[in-house]
Amino acid sequence: MPPKKSINKRKSSAAVEDLKLCKKLKVSHRSHCKEVGQVLVLGQGDVGQLGLGESITERKKPALVSLPEKIVQVVAGGMHTVCLSETGQVYTFGCNDEGALGRDTSEEGSETLPQKVTLDEKVVQVSAGDSHTAALTEDGSVFIWGSFRDNNGVIGLLEPMKTCLVPVKIPLTEPVMKIASGNDHVALLTLDGNLYTSGCAEQGQLGRVPEQFSNRGGRKGLERLLVPQMVIVKGKIHFTDVFCGAYFTFAVSKEGYVYGFGLSNYHQLGTKSTKMCFVPVKLTCFKNSTTAWVEFSGGQHHTICLDAEGQVYSIGRAEYGRLGLGPGAEEKSEPTPVKGIEPARGVSCGASVSYAVAREGCVYAWGMGTNLQLGTGEEDDEWSPVKMTGKQLENREVLMASSGGQHTVLLVKDKQES
Repeated sequence: MPPKKSINKRKSSAAVEDLKLCKKLKVSHRSHCKEVGQVLVLGQGDVGQLGLGESITERKKPALVSLPEKIVQVVAGGMHTVCLSETGQVYTFGCNDEGALGRDTSEEGSETLPQKVTLDEKVVQVSAGDSHTAALTEDGSVFIWGSFRDNNGVIGLLEPMKTCLVPVKIPLTEPVMKIASGNDHVALLTLDGNLYTSGCAEQGQLGRVPEQFSNRGGRKGLERLLVPQMVIVKGKIHFTDVFCGAYFTFAVSKEGYVYGFGLSNYHQLGTKSTKMCFVPVKLTCFKNSTTAWVEFSGGQHHTICLDAEGQVYSIGRAEYGRLGLGPGAEEKSEPTPVKGIEPARGVSCGASVSYAVAREGCVYAWGMGTNLQLGTGEEDDEWSPVKMTGKQLENREVLMASSGGQHTVLLVKDKQES
């Protein structure tokens, strides 16, 4: 029998090896963006969310944002914008009232121009809501800053009523491979296929808080909401993807089933009923597709979906044309094909607007025109998809689109780079 000392040595060297393995871990997911490009913005920007400086508060057509690096991902929060660079740096601009920019904006006007967030680790994905931003690092850690809100105001971020002005690490023992944000909640998909949520629970968007405790956590208080906890589905489900709408969440299982929870008052989850779903529901309307669902994006009351063949579908509320189903379209409780666009590589929603980025590089927009987010140069609503045009889009391919409360951000690359 070996002496105790050598056993301890072996134990400690095994622990060191484990630590090395943990350090070497690099998470990946098909949603991590690699293609580099430049950033265009349009719409209203009265709190700096266009990133064009203090004097420019509106753009009818896409305008180029000056950034020090090439960008791989753009995300529009409610009133702020987040850009992820090819080297894993995060740049933010826009409203910083509750810390959503994650950086010091005490210098007048500094919130209206892109500046770097201080994060020591390489970021591989970002997400943003109304007043919060999240960043996933290559080792599977998640940092978050800003605040979540409910109908009565700020509820905090990781601690009750406490806003975080700089990035803080979410306490989670499992490595995360994808993050998604709703207006006031965040969903974290782990390497093991588990789903964790935190934030506001009022509309059922966390999928793990019973209705009677959804208002600020009930007796247990806000910790129940703000400490990320696992979403439990009967018969252990392994999730492979997650997407958020403003007040709802979609999760896709390994078997290809789509689960949803949260607000469905206009059938935006695809449920037959318009009741809020406080626990995950297997959504049968999405099983009718002959091909796999690859992307969901939700506005306030509608959802745009994309299948593997590039067909775009819409579901939910129809007002202002946000479903893209033509004049006079009515709300839909099942995914309905959107006509007039070629196969798409990505879809995106703002509150009442929708976008589809075609595989061949153009972007289509439809919905409410009030905030100039559609790129038509007019404030008219568009009930069918319209191809976005503009000087900055000439000879450029659109890689992705993201839309906030009143502004839209595009990632583009020059066509000759193709």
